[in-house]
Amino acid sequence: MSITKSLFGKLPDGEEVFCYTAVNQSGASASFLTYGAVWRSMCVPNQDGVLTDVVLGFDTLEAYLKQAEYIGATIGRVANRIGNARFTLNGKEYALFANDFENCSHGGKTGFDKRNWKASVDGDSVVFTLFSPDGDENFPGTLTVMVVYTLTEKNALSIRYFAVTDADTLVSLTNHAYFNLAGQGAGTILKQTLQIDAERFTCIDPHILPTGKIAPVAGGPLDFLSEKPIGCDIESNLENMPAARGYDHNFVLRHPEGGIELVASAADPDGGIEMDVYTDQPGVQLYTPYDLNALEGKDGVRYGFRPAFCLETQHFADAPAHPDFPSIVLHAGEVLASETVYAFSAKTGA
Repeated sequence: MSITKSLFGKLPDGEEVFCYTAVNQSGASASFLTYGAVWRSMCVPNQDGVLTDVVLGFDTLEAYLKQAEYIGATIGRVANRIGNARFTLNGKEYALFANDFENCSHGGKTGFDKRNWKASVDGDSVVFTLFSPDGDENFPGTLTVMVVYTLTEKNALSIRYFAVTDADTLVSLTNHAYFNLAGQGAGTILKQTLQIDAERFTCIDPHILPTGKIAPVAGGPLDFLSEKPIGCDIESNLENMPAARGYDHNFVLRHPEGGIELVASAADPDGGIEMDVYTDQPGVQLYTPYDLNALEGKDGVRYGFRPAFCLETQHFADAPAHPDFPSIVLHAGEVLASETVYAFSAKTGA
């Protein structure tokens, strides 16, 4: 395994942003930016042995600064939505920045995706750290966060998250990678298949906020218990899918708490690249952007119509408002530790 560091660009204030690239012995690679602790690329072989970049991203720092889709970024303090941009913790109400209708999404106005993280190499891993002071985006507590990316010799990427706080706060971290298993400029993902190990999902309102109801997926458009093409039911009128313009839904994973388990599998039927997702998180958000034609991605490609899917492992959105949801409160002195693994392979003869 080799890891190299290069200058990627400079922020408007002159601060330097670096790119770290890990390459394993078979030639597969992954790269990451200090800005947003972004997962920028993932090059793995398809069934013909051709290295294929399956993660959307950009060639310049300026493009990352301009886009609003959180592409490849580490999300925090709280991934997904907090209803009415406010929550109550220990009897005190906290008002947040409303950036998604009346809700707070993905950490607020200046979430972790818009910070330039510190980075270092530790063996075969790239370690990103961020200090979030008390009152940052009006969240309580001084929070220290660490994200560790590790590319394995078997073409898997492990993402480990750690956080500690000096006062009770809310924390739910994820990565917002956009995947296209045919390649990051290869058009739509509608034929690519997906299976999710979830019998239930959290129902949403027209603003994609959980209602608090948890419903079965069986027989509906969110039924991915058996593998099916992502495009099979993507135009359904059920489960507020028209408001989401496809999928933007959290699946309640049925694996036991505490252990890292296989929770989802996706595949490209043409090039044969497959991806298995392992996590210890209770949920995974399936998001299918409708049209990214306004974005010029790596190698000058226009991403266009339904060009990717996201599988964001996380706790459920708006957890503070729903006591039945798994808690996202991190207490003073506790250590948050979580891991998600995206494992890639190629199906011979696909």
